[in-house]
Amino acid sequence: MIEALQEIDTVRLNFNNDGRLFLNLTIAFIMFGIALELKPEDFKKLLKSPKPAFVGVLSQFFLMPLLTFIIATLLGDIITPTIGMGMILVAACPGGNVSNFISSLAKGNVALSVSLTAFSSIGGLILTPFNFAFWGNLYLKFGASTMSSGLVQELQVDAVDVLQTIVLILGVPLVLGIFVSSKFPGFTASIVQWIKRLSIVIFIALIGIIFASNLDLFIKYIKYIFLLVLVHNALALAMGYYTGKAFGLSHQDRKTIAIETGIQNSGLALALLFNPAVFPQDLAIGGMAFIAAWWGVWHIISGLTIASFWTRGIAKKAE
Repeated sequence: MIEALQEIDTVRLNFNNDGRLFLNLTIAFIMFGIALELKPEDFKKLLKSPKPAFVGVLSQFFLMPLLTFIIATLLGDIITPTIGMGMILVAACPGGNVSNFISSLAKGNVALSVSLTAFSSIGGLILTPFNFAFWGNLYLKFGASTMSSGLVQELQVDAVDVLQTIVLILGVPLVLGIFVSSKFPGFTASIVQWIKRLSIVIFIALIGIIFASNLDLFIKYIKYIFLLVLVHNALALAMGYYTGKAFGLSHQDRKTIAIETGIQNSGLALALLFNPAVFPQDLAIGGMAFIAAWWGVWHIISGLTIASFWTRGIAKKAE
């Protein structure tokens, strides 16, 4: 298996400049749609009900990267350094664009989900580059295997480069969306649901295009990363749920925190990976790209599955 994972690192996904531009525009459009729904009241909810919000932020931005660092370190020589770095990159990203939708399906606390999305959208501008730089460099120094020492020496995580990219892709659309929402509330109300649905469709289409353009590569290597992403995502969901339980939160709040922790913005991870300013494109980072791309597919599958499981549980209790 390790030979196959080393081979993945050398793979270059078929993704040209046009694809890179489309990816960045897609993430920006998604963030614009999220920003249209953000209101000052969402942040006030964080202050009025601080305990669930605190637990959600703790789980998503601190425990999730820590858990990922531990998993990658424990796997040792089983994975390559870039596979581990791909896991950390995904864990450092803010919540995914479908978390509110899945929380609604799961009969979770949608208000809490929206509040956490509000925080992660803005807080992620700082916390994502910090977490990736901190845990990534810590992993490369203490947790990564030494079998690819040359690669480890070249992989340096610069928080400033990551921050610059995130500000352009997330920050600018976020400010624009909040501006439009506050200045044109009637217009915003008429378009927000359409933009939200369209953004999900475009994101799924983008992932589909990436897979279609590299179908032979994914067919060849998916068996090596499928179980890794499945376990990583399952542990993230479980950690979010039981962290809420440890703090005495309600079942509804626990479901929401589990979803916010396990649904990550893997599209942002791909945008960072395909940005030459952050990752020089001559580096062998195929493993990171495979992890981020498959996570984008899997977290939707797992989110819908666990939402269906919880919904059926509620229906049975009602009966």
